Amino acid sequence: MANKAFASASDISTFFRALTPAETERADALLPVISNELRVRAEAAGLYLDQMADDEAYADVLKEVTAGIVFRILRQSTEGEAMTQYSQSALGYSVSGTYAVPGGGIGNAIMNSDLKRLGIKRQKFGTIDPYAPKGWRCS
Repeated sequence: MANKAFASASDISTFFRALTPAETERADALLPVISNELRVRAEAAGLYLDQMADDEAYADVLKEVTAGIVFRILRQSTEGEAMTQYSQSALGYSVSGTYAVPGGGIGNAIMNSDLKRLGIKRQKFGTIDPYAPKGWRCS
């Protein structure tokens, strides 16, 4: 069964800004990949996004989150070093920088806040009984 993307390049243009033809081509290639990445992460949490997308409100949130992730990837510079912060020094021979996406990869563009908005990642809670035998955990 071929899964469709949760958003389209026209959704990105509607939500953010008009895309260039090159960006539209990249977006069309990225949208199914990001959608499938979200499906895999949701299934690992016991959720099925295609079934949840039957609800119109959830489908709209899913579309907005998917479009936002792809737009975030499109905004990243693909030329030169992907540094967000760069510092130089002269006589001390010091150079330092912070990369925009440490480790790179498309999967790293999905932030925890995106997963929380979709209900895939939730805050965990529990207690530890200090009087219980070692290794026992109460939740």
